[in-house]
Amino acid sequence: MGGMKIDHDFAAPADSQRPFIHPERPAARFRPLKALHHFRELIKDKEDTEQVFHIFESLPRPGFRKDARAFVESDRGRALLASEPELAPMLDDHDRLREMPEGSLAHAYCDFMEKEGLSAAGLIAEYDRFSPRKYNDLIEWYGFRQRDTHDLLHVLTGYGRDALGEACVLAFTYGQNPSLGNIFIAYAAGLNMKRQIKSDAPIFKAIREAQKMGKACPRITEESIVDLLAQPLDTLRQRMHIRTPHHYHEAHARFRARDIDPYDMLAQPA
Repeated sequence: MGGMKIDHDFAAPADSQRPFIHPERPAARFRPLKALHHFRELIKDKEDTEQVFHIFESLPRPGFRKDARAFVESDRGRALLASEPELAPMLDDHDRLREMPEGSLAHAYCDFMEKEGLSAAGLIAEYDRFSPRKYNDLIEWYGFRQRDTHDLLHVLTGYGRDALGEACVLAFTYGQNPSLGNIFIAYAAGLNMKRQIKSDAPIFKAIREAQKMGKACPRITEESIVDLLAQPLDTLRQRMHIRTPHHYHEAHARFRARDIDPYDMLAQPA
């Protein structure tokens, strides 16, 4: 970072005595039919974020607890638990983020969130309506880092908030953390687009391309988010093997060639 000092004190140090898994946390259950029901509700309104949480709950990722334990017990994990116990207050402090260098991920993130009218706190509020019970265990902290960086991934990857862009971000996330919920929503959304929109747009190629990029990229949630935000966006993308998504932009071009708005295409007649 060219000698620049990064400030990590966005929040107070976390309680290092919390358990890895709270004894009252229920065991994960695999319920694919429930996931399908909630996906059908989601395609009625892609802004209904609660449906996404239901899908993830219904399709738990094998190996999630093993990966979470390995990270939270590592030196990097313990350091981030102390320096970044919560991401949302830092991500929503745009005045402070704007103090980071021009051209940094922080500025691009603020621009994106302000343009879209989004906040990290808003996503948490959606989650809290779905799951008000908190366990304050380490697996929760690890999982919340994945939840709270979703919009940051839009900025890092260049995928928009259109239906295909959301599917691509979830496919990218699957490449990072292979949750069945991520890949189920991504490809089910792609299939739904194919059924509703008469176009030769490379929808599934775009989703697959995003998945490959996510796998090639270091796990974002296991990096210091404060450090990432301070770095030049173009340099960061190059370091993390995130290239311009060719098939996604090609799909948009083909949609528009048929007078289909990529940001409103599911509202148009098939």
